Amino acid sequence: MPAPNPSEKALVPFVSVANMMRLVHHVGIEPMLIGLAAAIEADFRRWETFDKTPRVASHSSEGVIELMPTSDGEIYSFKYVNGHPSNMGRGLQTVTAFGLLAEVSTGYPVLLTEMTLLTALRTAATSAMAARYLAPKNATTMALIGNGAQAEFQALAMKAIVGTERVRLYDIDPLATAKAARNLEDFGVEVTVCSSSQEAIEGAQIITTCTADKQYATILTDNMVGSGVHINAIGGDCPGKTELHRDILLRADTFVEFPPQTRIEGEIQQMDAEYPVTELWRVVTGTAIGRRDERQVTLFDSVGFAIEDFSALRYIRSQLGGGEFSERLDIIADPDESRDLFGMLLRAA
Repeated sequence: MPAPNPSEKALVPFVSVANMMRLVHHVGIEPMLIGLAAAIEADFRRWETFDKTPRVASHSSEGVIELMPTSDGEIYSFKYVNGHPSNMGRGLQTVTAFGLLAEVSTGYPVLLTEMTLLTALRTAATSAMAARYLAPKNATTMALIGNGAQAEFQALAMKAIVGTERVRLYDIDPLATAKAARNLEDFGVEVTVCSSSQEAIEGAQIITTCTADKQYATILTDNMVGSGVHINAIGGDCPGKTELHRDILLRADTFVEFPPQTRIEGEIQQMDAEYPVTELWRVVTGTAIGRRDERQVTLFDSVGFAIEDFSALRYIRSQLGGGEFSERLDIIADPDESRDLFGMLLRAA
């Protein structure tokens, strides 16, 4: 006799990669980036209501596998994410992810979704949300150093949310730059392909670094960075991996998501424990100052934090509507009588 059909409560909405892509095109890439930024900003405004912990990381010589959990007391979320720079040489993604939302009151999951695409979208939305508070007013040009999987998302988020009109691209791999330039052709962004990092940052008010090598690197040196710029450093996201020379940090005002995590994984791992940082949520809520003047160098030392994933998952759930962009998975055992799990198994024989 087959087991009884699971109840509605036990069927979990699942957004596959295919359905995530359909949903993004249904909403629109730029409108989705705007929506994600609004959800992230809203949750930054209630930052103090969340459980917060640095991500739980398992490091190896090949890369890192991490869990990123948080809860606001009503909804719990986690993301599973890896970072394996050598994957690119194997024809695999450097970063992959999936995530889950659950009700705190029952522990039952209410959403399971791919998060490789969604992480790229939420990372770009977070970068642009931060730039609205930290970048020079009326910034029109961004430099994008590192033109891999994250590049186009970053360019379009800055366009949609900050209003940038031009992007200057550089990567040590010309094929990566050509890919990014080709993909951005029809999005109303003026693209310039550059032959060096120095050339890319010329005339840029926003400099985004998003390289993948798991090592201490110097993508930007102090003499390259003039006054009045905003640096969006998103590539340094694990111990032993940085992109900026420490002298840049000595003259920049640095903004972070969650200091206990960023001091382990971000650019500020190069600095001593007393190096001053400002938590971005304080700028969003008006309890701290972001950009003070035209000559200030601001740095968003972004490593990604679980609350941003919570916001992204919450936003995706709000867009699912009647189920056109998800399927229902039977992943919760649902016996007729809650204590008779073994009986359910026997009846399935």
